[in-house]
Order: sequence, then C-alpha cells, then structure tokens
Amino acid sequence: METTCILFLLITVLSLLIISPNHCSAQLKRDYYRNSCPNVESIVRNAVKKKIQETFVTGPATLRLFFHDCFIQGCDASVILASRNGDAEKDAEDDLSLAGDGFDTVIKAKEAVEKVAECKNKVSCADILALATRDVIVLSGGPNYGVELGRKDGRISTKASVGGHLPLARFNYKQLVNMFASHGLSQVDLIALSGAHTMGFSHCSQFTKRIYNYSNQKSIDPTLDQAFAKQLQQECPRNVDPRVAIPLDHTSPLRFDNSYYKNLQQGKGLLASDQALYTTRKSKRVVNAFAFNNTLFERVFVSAITRLGRVGVKTGNQGEIRLDCRVVNS
Repeated sequence: METTCILFLLITVLSLLIISPNHCSAQLKRDYYRNSCPNVESIVRNAVKKKIQETFVTGPATLRLFFHDCFIQGCDASVILASRNGDAEKDAEDDLSLAGDGFDTVIKAKEAVEKVAECKNKVSCADILALATRDVIVLSGGPNYGVELGRKDGRISTKASVGGHLPLARFNYKQLVNMFASHGLSQVDLIALSGAHTMGFSHCSQFTKRIYNYSNQKSIDPTLDQAFAKQLQQECPRNVDPRVAIPLDHTSPLRFDNSYYKNLQQGKGLLASDQALYTTRKSKRVVNAFAFNNTLFERVFVSAITRLGRVGVKTGNQGEIRLDCRVVNS
C-alpha cells in the first residue's frame, strides 16, 4: 500500500510537470560561447569556488540574486546595476536584504572572464549570474545541469520597477501561484523553486507575526509546529537586533537538498509563504513527493530553474554586454 501511494505521488508530480514552450528558449543555447569564449564555464566556476570558500553566504546569496533579477525585469542582470542617486533596483526595499556576497560573486567572476583575452567583452553579466547560480548549487551538494546562454544585459534599473514583482513572506498559496503564473511558471515550478529555501537565511522581522500576536484568538500561527515556534521565540525575542538572521532550513541551511520539504510536512516552514505550499491537496502531493525522493526534486528543480532563466530574456540588440556589471556601457 505504501509503495502504491508513493508511486501515485511521483506520477502526480510528473503529470503536472508540463514543460511549456518559451520563445526565448530558442534564442538561448548551452554552447553559445563555444567559439567566442570556450572556457567560460570553468573560469566562472573557479571564481565561484574561490568565493564560496571565503564566505558561506555566497551560495544562498547568489541563488537569491538570480531569482530577484529574473522576477523584476527579466534575467538581464539589471539588479546588479548601481546608481549615484540610489534609485536602482538594488536600492528598493524588497532588494535591500540581498546579501552583498551575491553581487560580489558575479563581479569577481566577470573580472576573471575579462582577464582572458579571447573572452574580453564577449560574455554578459546576465549569463555569468546564471552560470554562477548553477555553480553555487553544485558546490552546495545540488544537481549539475547545463545552463542556457546568450542573454544580453539590460540597460535600465529603477527602484520603481521592483514594487509588486517579488513574492512576500506573508503570501498565501493563491498569491504565490498568481505571481509565478504572471512569469509563465507553473504551480510545480513554484514548489520546486521554493526548494531553494533549503539554503539561506531570513531576518526575524519576516516571520515574527507567526510567533507573536498572530491573531486575536491565537498568539502563534496554528500551521506552525508549536515546539518549533517556541524555539524561534528563543532565537528571535521581541526586541531582537534587526540584523539577526535565522536559517530558512534549520536542518541543513548550507546544503542543497530536499530537507525543506520534510520541514513543511512537520509544520516547520519558517515563512508563511513556505508553509503555504502545504495547504492545498495538489501542492501537498508535490511536497510529499519531493520530500520522499530527492532525485525527483532535483530533476524538477533543474527544469524549473531553466524556465526561470528564460523569463524576460534580452537578446540581440535588446541589451548589451556590460564591461562592468555595475554600470551600463558609456
């Protein structure tokens, strides 16, 4: 009986995983730099490996940076652009929590690429961010996969463009589904990409309402495991330093695995938007399948992040190849 139920879960996920065509995908190719910069992947990976050895935050910071970039104006590295008047994407309130190590990873990888004569002015920051994201996943124990390349860098980055384009920690399942659907991503994509929260940290302010004064009737969110809530109260007292950050996945915060989904099964999703994935019959089936089979999770995640990497892609003369990832070309 147990085997039958598990098989049903796996079939459910695979039946839901419909890879929809994307017109941008035809313009991206895994071997895009085969002639212009054939060693780009090894150059970027070496730079990322060095950076991740310097600071453990590099992995989750880079992964989160890629997600934010793609969801705002498409995967064009516009989130890395800086402005003198503090009006760039990175200056928006929803982006202020992005760790500097993610930006630094891309900047250093770009510098390494530019030092190779045949690669000079050939590789976009957007592609380097996509490659670096894959590399931090692999170096954190996650799956290796081919990255589609050929993106151009965007020239526009404004604070105003960020509002309403990123999921919030308080979102319910319907809100999450609608936001991902607006980018052409399915419910399975949503659940798989949320698995990136198996790495990284969150500031206490993002979930304090769940453990203090949840409602007039309950002080603690009833969807949260009560023992876990008490633990969080110890880690995040009411007057906690706002700089304090807590692991999104208390089990293995620096390892890319499926423990995130096992936490949801136990009511230990840190953010309301995490636990929301375990509130509908369909989403529970997918979460249960990923929790049971890490290989399945990895396969679906690779498909999902590949589709994410196609969102709003700029090709041809729609963008440029920045000489410095922080500023547009003069």
